[in-house]
Amino acid sequence: MEEQFILRVPPSVSERIERLFNENASSSEDGSLDLSFSEDGRSGTFMIGNERFPASLLDLPCIVESYKTYDDSVLIKTADIGQIITLREEGDPAPEGIEYKHGLTPPMRDARRRRFRREPDLNPELVQRVEKDLLNIMSGGTVESLHVEMVGPEAGGERKKDAPTPVAKPEDVPLEVATNGGGERERGDSDDSLEPES
Repeated sequence: MEEQFILRVPPSVSERIERLFNENASSSEDGSLDLSFSEDGRSGTFMIGNERFPASLLDLPCIVESYKTYDDSVLIKTADIGQIITLREEGDPAPEGIEYKHGLTPPMRDARRRRFRREPDLNPELVQRVEKDLLNIMSGGTVESLHVEMVGPEAGGERKKDAPTPVAKPEDVPLEVATNGGGERERGDSDDSLEPES
């Protein structure tokens, strides 16, 4: 796979980059492009011609796949893109944090807050203790602060389940029970509509 990144630039810079790619580089006044990062690897400078723009490398909230095609019908995946380089004008504030707040398209606006589950608030001490216990167990040891409580069966032993009583089918019901002890059969609302009265 190829290595790719997304470069998001202000509109004025985008026109200059497009003009540079469309024309011969030697004839354009913006003859060169340069991108360099500082030691932290997250902030840097982008140069087009003699003009400098501050740049920031940010993580996207989700992975973006890129494809290319040779015949306009078959797409071939070329890369997974997880970072974006944003340029800003000299006076604009730097983005906060290392994660880009939005996705690339309008539906992914404020994607981290709207589309993803909130990360749980975990106590760092608890995480470290569980991690240490897990490493002890994996190396053949035991857990240091384990509380075990043995619970025996209830007094009187275990309860057995009662066997379910069979339900009588309508054919198995004696005629006397069905006719209310030999007298006239009880009528419901639905019986009136089925049998005419005499």
